[in-house]
Amino acid sequence: MRCPEGTRGFPQRGKSAPVGLRQSEIEAYDLILQFIDKEDMSQMDKLSFLRAVETLSGAVRTQADGCVDDYYPQTILAKKIEKLILQESTASLDSNILQQAMLCTVALSQVNPPFNLSQKLDLVNAAVSIVFSLPLILPSLDRKDSASIYIQTIQALDDMLQALVMEDMNPNMLILQNFLEIALPWVTLSDKAHEQSRALGTISRLLRFICNFPELLHMPLFSLSGKLMGVLGLLCVHSSREVSTEASETLHYLFKILVLQRSAKPEIETILKDLQKHFRGQWFFSLQDLALFFKNYLTPSERADVIVVAIEAMTSADVRNVRAASKVLKVLLKHTVPEIGKVSEIIQYIYHHMNHVTEPTALNTIKKIFHLFTQSYTDEVILTLFKTEDRSQKGLRQPWEILASFPKGYELILEHLLRRLKPPAAPGAGASGRRPELSPLAATRAIRELLLEPSRRLEVQTFFSSLFLALLFRVSFLVFEGRAEMMEERPHDAEWVNPISFSTDTLRTLISTSGYGYHVAHIQDLGGWERLVNPETHYEGVTLLARSLVIKNCWHNRPIFSLLIRTLQDPDCASHVTALVLLAELLHCPDVISNVDDIAAHILASWFKSEELATVKPLLQVTEIFAKHKNMLRRLHILQPHVLNCCYSSNPAIVTETFLTLQRLLGDLKWQYSSSFLTQLAFVLATFFEAESEPLRLMAFQIYASLLATTRRSVLTFPLRHQLLNLVVLLVLHTKDRNAEVRQICQFSLCKTATILGWSRLQAVFANSDVFTILRALLQQEPSKAPWFLKQCTALFKSPQAPIRQLAVWFAGQIIQVLGQDDMDGIEDEYASLRLMERDPDPAVSCLTRQTLYVLEAKDRLQPAQTHTLGLCWRRPRRSSP
Repeated sequence: MRCPEGTRGFPQRGKSAPVGLRQSEIEAYDLILQFIDKEDMSQMDKLSFLRAVETLSGAVRTQADGCVDDYYPQTILAKKIEKLILQESTASLDSNILQQAMLCTVALSQVNPPFNLSQKLDLVNAAVSIVFSLPLILPSLDRKDSASIYIQTIQALDDMLQALVMEDMNPNMLILQNFLEIALPWVTLSDKAHEQSRALGTISRLLRFICNFPELLHMPLFSLSGKLMGVLGLLCVHSSREVSTEASETLHYLFKILVLQRSAKPEIETILKDLQKHFRGQWFFSLQDLALFFKNYLTPSERADVIVVAIEAMTSADVRNVRAASKVLKVLLKHTVPEIGKVSEIIQYIYHHMNHVTEPTALNTIKKIFHLFTQSYTDEVILTLFKTEDRSQKGLRQPWEILASFPKGYELILEHLLRRLKPPAAPGAGASGRRPELSPLAATRAIRELLLEPSRRLEVQTFFSSLFLALLFRVSFLVFEGRAEMMEERPHDAEWVNPISFSTDTLRTLISTSGYGYHVAHIQDLGGWERLVNPETHYEGVTLLARSLVIKNCWHNRPIFSLLIRTLQDPDCASHVTALVLLAELLHCPDVISNVDDIAAHILASWFKSEELATVKPLLQVTEIFAKHKNMLRRLHILQPHVLNCCYSSNPAIVTETFLTLQRLLGDLKWQYSSSFLTQLAFVLATFFEAESEPLRLMAFQIYASLLATTRRSVLTFPLRHQLLNLVVLLVLHTKDRNAEVRQICQFSLCKTATILGWSRLQAVFANSDVFTILRALLQQEPSKAPWFLKQCTALFKSPQAPIRQLAVWFAGQIIQVLGQDDMDGIEDEYASLRLMERDPDPAVSCLTRQTLYVLEAKDRLQPAQTHTLGLCWRRPRRSSP
């Protein structure tokens, strides 16, 4: 309860005694006034003053609304008590003044106004500094009184601490934390065992007092559990039995508090029983409990505090502390590393103090911790190393040497870094509440640092294929899509790193450190590295890079190929173009192409659906490579249908590239093994003989001519024979094509067709006669196929070239004139198409059509009346009267 403001004042001597006090209390009040300002006080005066304050406090406590400030300001009384405590000697304990001062503090703490935090800390600081500094006092017959005073003084200190830690009938854990921060340095910094033991005993009894309360104020804000546990854990293996015993007991009460506050109620009793079994047990029982509570009862931040305490001990000059810390850390991190906070702070401390650790056991322990942290918190550790290195500029390689000193761990770290090389799926990867993640650039930096460690060449060889592809894909991404990363945020005092150049340099480092230094030089001589970083020539650079691997017969070619196939299994693979360009070049290696199976071929075939030339072009190259190897025919057959489908792509560039590939393929394909594909090709080409694109149309004729050049009568199956006959008229008419090259090709193709079909009499005609003679000779050679030839003619009525249409109309007229009566019944559609040619935009074509129709109508009228005719005359529309 607060004192009324109007009642406060500074009493002066000579004033009348305050009302409401008994005679003894009035005398105590007068003594306070008498000694409050006195500097030189005897022991008797000090005791009298302290008893007077205690008496006055008791009087105020009995009052319903009592306030000590009504009689004398509490702040002045507390300051006077603090001074009296500090005046006590630390060399000996000959009186009970110190004891009385602390008991007086207890009494004053129980009345209004309450002490503020600053007052409590000043009083505790004063009392602790005197009590803990006292020399070791052992009970004996000749020092019985001194020992008794000492025990009473220690008890008074306990009473004072217990009284001051209370707030509203419950312990305040934030106040306890402040008290512990005052007492702990006497444990950690003192080199006197009795001082350490005395401080530990005080802390132990204070924690035991706290255990009696089910509710603790501000327990979630109590952040000293980890540090306290770390200090006590180290002292459990102290060389002094007294210190280790006190530390074990203190640790026991800390565990008890954690159980009571952080365990589920049904489990508390069982856990406390198990904990009690180890009370005052041997040190290894304490360490077992320490490991248990470290894992299950501490927060990540508190666990970090435990580790920091142990690491700090290992950097000390005291060998005993170093070995104790090593022992504790070995127990804590024996199996797995639980979630740890403050990783960055721990790594920075290790980085800056590692050179100070000379004891072999401690050094090995620190290396083990560093390695375990890197495995569990790879991103955070590596980011911290970079940050520390950028600021210190020392070029200290020891952390990277440590990471490289554990082979299995080295592999795990490389695997993790490989995953981090991929671009982040979405922004905000380092969102609030999550640990920081390595950016692809940082992962590249880390890989480069690890590659520079010479002790792990074998592991680098194992990871070469994965690293090679990951770094190459990374460069591809940066060249085409990652321009935003060119301005990636960097510390203002760090040198800016160009992601493209750095990734390329790391790729070069990988190749060099893997024993392929001559590859780097070879690629440099070809200008491959410069091409690789240029968007316009990037894929040329990839090709040169792969070509170097093939020329130098790199041992990793097969593993790289296998990994490429696995990569291309993902239909959303972002670097598929780079993968395909690389793969197409690697297939020139005999060892690689012998490793291709049906599964790989089907995976490659699935990418033909793309409408991007950059994707399809290397696939077409793969098809050409397969065609050059007899043992790849089975896989070639898997790709061939997809190649033909590319002829119908909506991308003109893909169609053109496909035709160029087909031209080259025909030089390697044999009818014996590829008859089905070549036959299908003949059908596909027919659709492009009238294409709008002149280069494409020319290539179609060229490919068809090449196809005929490889065809023999022995392979003339029905579908192929059908298609050859189906294209004869077209070839004849296109001997009048507007393109001179097409005319020559058609002339050659006609001769080859005649040879294949066995038309020996027509070979000379096809070679030397004009088109009209050829058409008549063709009709004479195969009169039974006249209706078929007529259909071919009507199809050419749609030719964009007027001379071709004109020839088609003429030949159609010739055919109709020689048709037998049976054949005339089935040409209604063809005749209708012929009539439509009267409206042809070219006058020569339309005129020839009318003339042809007149001739046909005249012939129709000359037929005997009894003979059934087509009635050509009535089919002709009547002319309107002039």
